[in-house]
Amino acid sequence: MIQVIPAINEKDFSEIEKKLKLIEPYTNWAQLDVADSTFTQNTIWHNPKDLRDLQTNLNIEVHLMINDIENRVEEWLVPQVKRIIFHIETAKDPDLVIEKIKKAGKEPGIAVGPDGKWTDLAHYKGKVNFFQILGVRPGLPGQQIDENVYENIKQLKKFCESSLTDRQACIIEVDGGVNVDNAKRLIEAGADILCAANAIFSTQGGGDIKNNIEALKNVFR
Repeated sequence: MIQVIPAINEKDFSEIEKKLKLIEPYTNWAQLDVADSTFTQNTIWHNPKDLRDLQTNLNIEVHLMINDIENRVEEWLVPQVKRIIFHIETAKDPDLVIEKIKKAGKEPGIAVGPDGKWTDLAHYKGKVNFFQILGVRPGLPGQQIDENVYENIKQLKKFCESSLTDRQACIIEVDGGVNVDNAKRLIEAGADILCAANAIFSTQGGGDIKNNIEALKNVFR
């Protein structure tokens, strides 16, 4: 079954804590978006010190949309964080960032935006635990998914599965613009994890968080 991870994109950490409580009964993972306007046009929550007192039973991955990642990734290597996602576009030395994350006992993931190509990530096959392909430009929530994302997923999955021994070396997480209307197409292209914000937290049409998560998981049923 496809894995669905709720993404939380907020300016205030108090709002993040509220959303974590809302999703705790229905998922094992949550993604916290981080942006300070050095890489994105907008600014949202970006204070790693807030995490030190966080009380949750969820596994946390942080999506770092920040520049100077070689020097700043260490700020986020706190006990509450299990996975670190950073952008290939922000790294001068991605291998150094990956090394720091692994040394801290965390799972590294490397991301590329819709203007990038799957080949930007291919070199890191076997070096990271997963890839993240963004369906929207980093930062602002509520955007429509970019059509290029489907081909990027398809080609990256094909590359990763080119060798039988490496079929487990490529987990693809898709983030941004994910909803029930495109989830099936994303999975068919090769996505293993769907990361969604609006599609989960929106209550339009009388839906609720539990139903919204289940709807994404069950697009093939």
